[in-house]
Amino acid sequence: MTSHETIPSPDIYGPGTFADKDFLPAPQDARRIFEYIAKSTPGFTQSKDLWNTVQFQGSELPIIPGPFKAPLIAAALHAMCGVVAHEIVQDRDGTAASTQRVNVNVDHAAIWLGTIFAASVQGKDMSELVRSRELRTLFQRDFEGDFMSSPMRQRTTALYKTKTPGVWYQLHGSLDAAPVLRALGIDPEYPAKTSDEAYEHIARHVEQWTADELEMLNIKNGFCGSICFTPQGWNETAMGKRLASHPLVNYSRQSHAIPTPPVPFPKVADKRPLAGIKVVELVRIIAGPVIGSTLAAFGADVIRVNCSRLTDLNVLQLTLNAGKRTIDLDLTKEDDKSRLRELIADADVFIQGFRPNVIARKGFGVNDLLEMAGTRGKGIVYVEENCYGPDGPYHERPGWQQIGDAASGSSYVMGRSLGFKDGTSILPPLPISDMTTGLVGALGALMALRDRARHGGSYRVTSSLVKADAIALEPEIGLYAPEVVEKSNQLFKWGYIGPSLFVTEILLVVMDGWKRVFAQYFAAGPESVLTSFPEGPWGHMELLKPVVQLSDTRVSPRWLTPSVPNCYHPQSIEWL
Repeated sequence: MTSHETIPSPDIYGPGTFADKDFLPAPQDARRIFEYIAKSTPGFTQSKDLWNTVQFQGSELPIIPGPFKAPLIAAALHAMCGVVAHEIVQDRDGTAASTQRVNVNVDHAAIWLGTIFAASVQGKDMSELVRSRELRTLFQRDFEGDFMSSPMRQRTTALYKTKTPGVWYQLHGSLDAAPVLRALGIDPEYPAKTSDEAYEHIARHVEQWTADELEMLNIKNGFCGSICFTPQGWNETAMGKRLASHPLVNYSRQSHAIPTPPVPFPKVADKRPLAGIKVVELVRIIAGPVIGSTLAAFGADVIRVNCSRLTDLNVLQLTLNAGKRTIDLDLTKEDDKSRLRELIADADVFIQGFRPNVIARKGFGVNDLLEMAGTRGKGIVYVEENCYGPDGPYHERPGWQQIGDAASGSSYVMGRSLGFKDGTSILPPLPISDMTTGLVGALGALMALRDRARHGGSYRVTSSLVKADAIALEPEIGLYAPEVVEKSNQLFKWGYIGPSLFVTEILLVVMDGWKRVFAQYFAAGPESVLTSFPEGPWGHMELLKPVVQLSDTRVSPRWLTPSVPNCYHPQSIEWL
């Protein structure tokens, strides 16, 4: 492993942080991080011959605002997916994994974190569609409702100063802002004319509460929210200690399940590693859909299940449904629950992004599906993504990307990186925890499918938003020193990023910088990171290619079909 040293940096990024002593160019650092995660991931091959099939390329400097190495972590995880894919192909076809190559561009991995805006529809890129307010006109069915229909609703999800000195709080509307505002004594219909006015109005109320009072208010009402911990503060909590006991990629054979025999990978015309694998995806927003879209790129047949009466973000359909088919099922209806069971009866993988006991009450918890798999005689891979991990005192609390950012200390560190010393907390520049959590879930599923083919049985995979953030704060990973962050700032000339902004607003800032510096990645040509679909529900579309590229193009990840809207196909859909 490349030599690397970090030093405690409490005066720079706050308690519990570690900054690089010396700078490593991004491709070289990605290699080091790949080896660190590979070594610490139970079940991942420890063969150096297979590790040496991985090659990283790209820019030397970091290409996102702030000190985080999230793009390099993503690059490492994509590379690990590629290694497991080659193991699967070796088991299936006899092609020696050690003779293949796994290629990852670290710039592409960074842009992948902004996947939801790295697309174009009918020649107009996502940034243009958002700023011109044309985006909403693309959708025949509106899944957002009044989610962000007013400045007050828009700014319910933001970071706020509390009465506790030096401590900020991540407030979250959780797709329904009105109850959260009312609990704080705020009128959801307050006639704020601008987002700034709404933020200032909410801030005046929130500052009357201590951080602990806000935490108890949310627990009492079942709302989403989190204190903005420092990294050290989070690590000292009971939940932080419990989560730290689990590996980042957390999968295991369920030894208590009914034994089932090995399930070889199907041999079909499509040579991608997961061709013939059937996946049911029951998810919303970002992290869960990323799991399914990643598995679809590796060849899986993915059927995404949504409920049309539940809120979701319209824009996410354009990118996160690539390679999938989608249906509408309402699990409050017995007929729809029966239809879901019919699909699961033949599925190899079940992905769910709801809180564990919520889905178990519907009859689709991990033990329900293990029993179903045992009865049919074929093991299943049960993948769940949540905020706080597989167990612990916060296990059942609701959470979104911003909660992971606040709890882990990432928002606090971002504020420090932007010059604030008073506890001001600011979201990291991309939906990092969402995207990384999805990638971790997909990697766990790949490893579990590999093991099911070799050894039989059923497997459980869990991936956590807080864990996906926390790894970037580990001393073995390190944060970029301020002078390195400043070089990136000078190159990309990032716009304003502050505590009031929603993640998509910050993402627009980052996309602007990328398109100024990396025009070649977004234009036609050999360096383009886009893939084109001439026809689809939205017409001509360009989407970001899968990050990992395998040397044998027949097995390399790619989507065969463009994204489709949620709830697009009939309930009677059958497996391919």
